[in-house]
Amino acid sequence: MSGGALARVIGRPGTGGRRGAGPAGEADLCDLCGVPAEDGHRHLYDAERAEALCACRACALLFTREAAGRGHYLLIPERRVRLAPLPTEGLGVPVGLAFFVRRAGGEVTAHYPSPAGATRWDVDPENWRAAEERCPLLDTLVPEVEALLVNTARGRQDHWITPVDDCFRLVALVRREWRGLSGGDRIRPAIERFFTDLAERGGGPRQ
Repeated sequence: MSGGALARVIGRPGTGGRRGAGPAGEADLCDLCGVPAEDGHRHLYDAERAEALCACRACALLFTREAAGRGHYLLIPERRVRLAPLPTEGLGVPVGLAFFVRRAGGEVTAHYPSPAGATRWDVDPENWRAAEERCPLLDTLVPEVEALLVNTARGRQDHWITPVDDCFRLVALVRREWRGLSGGDRIRPAIERFFTDLAERGGGPRQ
């Protein structure tokens, strides 16, 4: 896996912060103030440490205004929008599963989950602009904290705008479920369940 802040965080097991780290039944803790975080709590992206952090309601409210975190803490959005099938050949999607993040500087990085973490490459700017022309919603991606998530493996046509922490969870899932050289018999059902859950949370018609 090559460098970059996002590549570092998704190259490690887990999703960042304390989500799911404690014993069963134990509440997640807010990574800013330490109080128990509510069910369905928000997440922040720590741009300096390259981590997704749990945030209680009170702390999350501090970062609802743009630039409130001064570029250090970014509130991860919650929108999940299912897109109509989008040709992604020019974006270089390997094995049909990848996600794309627009950086603060304007460049776009792509990542695909693997048993070793996530492999990263830079997307050709012309190819990304062509994708935006076909799907103008891509131009609305919030830098660093939203992603285009694509799954075209085995004939599927899953194209989503998602919060970046959804992508972190997908990377962690692939690391956890992969077995042997080919992935084993657990990885495919696990990925299908992930996208089924994503559809249930996203809802609405394709755009």
